[in-house]
Amino acid sequence: MGMPVKGLTVLYDAQCPLCVHLRQWLVGQRQLVPLTLVPAGSESARKRFPGLDHRATVEEITVIGDRGQIYRGPAAWIVCLWALADHRAKSHWLATPAGAPFVRVAMLSAAKYRDLTAQPCAERCEIPG
Repeated sequence: MGMPVKGLTVLYDAQCPLCVHLRQWLVGQRQLVPLTLVPAGSESARKRFPGLDHRATVEEITVIGDRGQIYRGPAAWIVCLWALADHRAKSHWLATPAGAPFVRVAMLSAAKYRDLTAQPCAERCEIPG
């Protein structure tokens, strides 16, 4: 049997108003699994995860488990909810085929809102090598 997840690092876009709001929301929740929130593409993120495609982490939420697990997009949102005391049961349901359409709509809505409110990724997503 695998080792339990003891911590998750959430890489979020610090230039996106929605991402910053969701970061604050996550920090305010009761966590069953500790979440460390780090700006995507930052020096801290690059030092912690040197092998990661940091440009991609700015474009799409990425969560890294303490054992090296990598979750992106919908799976990243679900694992964030799974880490929270008041949302774990909902995360289990969202991970099922019945919950998948809800995750898809939420992700599409968030992406649209982000497109309207965040500056374009073009220049700011150029992560130094």
